[in-house]
Amino acid sequence: MTLQKTNTRTIVLILMIVVAMAFRLLSYKFQVLSNFTPVGAIALFGGAYFADKWKAYAVVLLALFLSNIAINYLYTSKILLWTSSSVWMYLTFAIMVFVGSLIKKANFLNVLLASIAGICIHWLIMDLPFLYGTMYPHTLAGYGQSLLAAIPFERNMVYGDAVFGTLLFGGFELAKRKYSALAYQPNNNGALRAA
Repeated sequence: MTLQKTNTRTIVLILMIVVAMAFRLLSYKFQVLSNFTPVGAIALFGGAYFADKWKAYAVVLLALFLSNIAINYLYTSKILLWTSSSVWMYLTFAIMVFVGSLIKKANFLNVLLASIAGICIHWLIMDLPFLYGTMYPHTLAGYGQSLLAAIPFERNMVYGDAVFGTLLFGGFELAKRKYSALAYQPNNNGALRAA
């Protein structure tokens, strides 16, 4: 793949991620959409389509970081760069980028399985009871309480991944058919090479 095609593909992937991430701001305006966000789908999408995996991690985590600043400002009227649970959140989405990198062919079943894995990862990590101070006992029973309380939020994440995953993966697959600069091209070793 030529440098021009690689740059075009990278720019398109970044733009798709940035546009999708902007939808995250809707959850502030409409509280019923809490966790109905593109973040999980973006992590999987970036992991699946960036051939240079460092780009997937960098773009996804930077987009998450910048959108977190905006979201935190909307809720607190302060610029917060880091919170007590930030390390867990970034770890969660970095793992989801890795799960996305395991998608070798973007089809319905592969994306669905990756989405389910990503949601489970998010649920199991982000609902650890110690992340919520004294809201839940720091015991196995407290973890169970936290997991149960999180079901409505994780359900919204399922819906968000379904909608945004369809738009991102489906949109890019359609664009690849129309614009050859976006498609993978095998290099001399037979390995796939792209953005």
